[in-house]
Amino acid sequence: MSFKRSDRVADLIKAEISDILLKEARDPRTRNVTVTGVKVTDDLRLAKVFFVPMGGEASSDDVQEGLDRASGFLRRALGKRLQLRHVPELQFILDSSFEYGDRIERIITDLRK
Repeated sequence: MSFKRSDRVADLIKAEISDILLKEARDPRTRNVTVTGVKVTDDLRLAKVFFVPMGGEASSDDVQEGLDRASGFLRRALGKRLQLRHVPELQFILDSSFEYGDRIERIITDLRK
């Protein structure tokens, strides 16, 4: 079974960004962020990073702003860790699937009552 190179690079980027945010990020807005997925274009120039803010103390807008401001730092750190000719530009997108799943769970719970 063969995988596309962009899928393998996306998995690497997901793991490395998660590690960088956990260990090296200084901005408190980006501390409690879970990276849920990464999609990389076939030409490896753009990586869409999907995230979910964990914990209720920071709003998703604040987290989005913090990640956007840290994108240069994250891209530079990825360049040091990964052996890629071009490090993809990072675009952060809030993953709304967790909210959707929570809403469905609440509806099912209400129906059972």
